[in-house]
Amino acid sequence: MANTYVKIASYAATGSVASIDFTSIPATYTDLVLKISGRISLAQIYGAFWLNINGLTTNRTYRYLEGNGAAASSGSGTNTNVSTGQGNSTTASTYSNVELYFPNYAGSTNKSFSVDSVGENNATTVYMDLYAALWSQTAAINQLTLLPESGNFLIYTTATLYGILKT
Repeated sequence: MANTYVKIASYAATGSVASIDFTSIPATYTDLVLKISGRISLAQIYGAFWLNINGLTTNRTYRYLEGNGAAASSGSGTNTNVSTGQGNSTTASTYSNVELYFPNYAGSTNKSFSVDSVGENNATTVYMDLYAALWSQTAAINQLTLLPESGNFLIYTTATLYGILKT
């Protein structure tokens, strides 16, 4: 069966913004996909994009694989970090690209999700990350809030939330 993407909401920053919030997410889809093209005002090459689910920052665990152009690493964590974000010390007018996938987001079990992110930089150091994450809550996901690790999201940052329908 084919899956169909249905745009639920999108956001495009017309200036510097502190967060991007998707609220009142309907429970009518099979899965959710959140796509982000972002840059933050943090004065370094990369910083994290953080995610609050249903307004909560707790009960989160993840494992990750990361490469930076010179070395690979892996690890685990329990914070709200969801990807490596493009900092404001990278090549001008470049943005990191992130996709978060939430299968069975409205089900009554704990919520697993995956993250695939890559930065863009006209230099040796550029980050690419894969995350496998778990939000240990059984409530349906009805709100997703994106926050930069520090500073703000910069102009032209975009985020689009899609619902996936099985056809």
